[in-house]
Order: sequence, then C-alpha cells, then structure tokens
Amino acid sequence: MVSAPRVRGDLVVIGEGGVFNFDRTIMFRLILSFLAVCTVATWADNTTPDIQARIKALTPPAGQPAATFPVPREDWMSRFIGNFDKLKQGPYELVFDGDSITDGWQGAGAAVLKERYGNLKVLDVAISGDQIQHVLWRVQHGDLEGQNPKLIMLLIGTNNIGQEPKDVAAGIKLLISQYEMRCPDAHILLLGVFPREHDANTPARTWIKALNAIISTYSSDPKVVYLDFGDKFLQPDGTLPPEIMPDFLHPSAKGYVIWADAIQPVIDKYFPKTPAK
Repeated sequence: MVSAPRVRGDLVVIGEGGVFNFDRTIMFRLILSFLAVCTVATWADNTTPDIQARIKALTPPAGQPAATFPVPREDWMSRFIGNFDKLKQGPYELVFDGDSITDGWQGAGAAVLKERYGNLKVLDVAISGDQIQHVLWRVQHGDLEGQNPKLIMLLIGTNNIGQEPKDVAAGIKLLISQYEMRCPDAHILLLGVFPREHDANTPARTWIKALNAIISTYSSDPKVVYLDFGDKFLQPDGTLPPEIMPDFLHPSAKGYVIWADAIQPVIDKYFPKTPAK
C-alpha cells in the first residue's frame, strides 16, 4: 500500500511501498511560490525583509559553489511540469538527462533515437540551458519520481563553463548521488563533456579537459560508467566540423549518430537483444 505523502517545506516526500501520483494542488503551490519569488526579484529594493529572505534563499551561501546549490529557473517551469506529464507514461527503462545537447534527442536526434531505441521505454527530461544546479533542483523536486530505470545517461556541465572545474565536478558528483538515492537500481552512464568551439586550442577546450579529468574518476563508483568520446566528433587536427555541430556546440543528426554509435556497447550491456521495431 502506498503511504500518503509528507510535505517538508516545498518538497514532496514519497512514502515507502510504491509510486505516488502527485497531488496537483501541492505541485502548483510549489510553482506559484517559486514564481512569486521570481516576480518580486525584479523590485527587490522595495521588498519586505521576509521576501528579501526568500530571494536570498535562492542564492548559494558564501563559500558554496553555485554548481552544488540546487536552484530552479524561472523560464522553464512549463518544461518542468511537462516532465511530470511524461511520468504518467512510465515506468521507463532508459533516462536521458542534461542540458540542450541531451534535449536535442527530441529534436535533431529524434530520428536516431527512434531507430536505435524505438522499442525501449525512453524518458528524456533534459532541458535546454540547464546548469548542474538546475538539474539538481529538478531531481530533488520529483523529475524522476516513481522511476527506477536500468540506466540514466547524463551529460551536463558545459553551461557551467567559467566556473572552477573542481566546483563543477563536485556538483556532478552530488547529482549522481541524488540519482542513486532516488533510483536505487539504476546505473549512471556519465559522459565526458563534449568539445565545443571550432578551434582545438581554446580556453573552453582546456576547461573541458580539466573537468573531464576529474569526473572520469567517478567510475570508481560501481554504479557509474564513465565514457568520453568527444574526440569522435573532431577532425584529426582537433577542429570541430560544422556538419557535426553546426554551431560548434549542438550536434546535428550526424552528430547524434556518432553519439549513438559510441554508447552502443553500454546500451547492449544493459538492454541485450532489443532490436528496434
């Protein structure tokens, strides 16, 4: 029997025993509370101390890296709510999460997704523009509620560029722990951040290499599979061709084929004998 939810602040905690269908009243109270904070933020100089405190609550404490402090985004609440609607079609076997690059499996990569994983129950909850702290907030607020997939594929971090690699890596490690807590049977396919920008020797490429060097060590966790195939997108001289990533960040359909080919051995391991229909 599914126990009733307990509300702790703005978090819905699910009791043991099964999947609980979200009470829309609770969810919309959460959303409206958040939107109220976002609205008053535009005139914070004239706010009361109570509202100022609520705005401050969305800011990391002094000394805490931004990537490790879960926060929502004002501009994607409709997408976040849409992910709840997707949960009704579950349970899912394979979950994709991340930012616009993973969100692109629903766009430029849609045909590849259907061809390669057409007979799997796949859930893509990635949202364009997300940084690690935004994914943390989504996961902590029910983005995978009731799901316990075999595999979660995570590609995240490029939108945190400019922050200290060690701090960004700490956020990714925290996110992995959240998946493991909420989806105890899942393994996490952690991808190295893809190369960006056309030229090989740029500060962005250096930053990505530093971040990937840290997160590659997370494969010591038996639930984590780390895979870095960024070089497969590149020319021999290290440049990024526009036919693979037209804006030198987001893959084209050809880019998603390269991605699918690279992860196929992992897919085959967790989903053997699953030819697409």
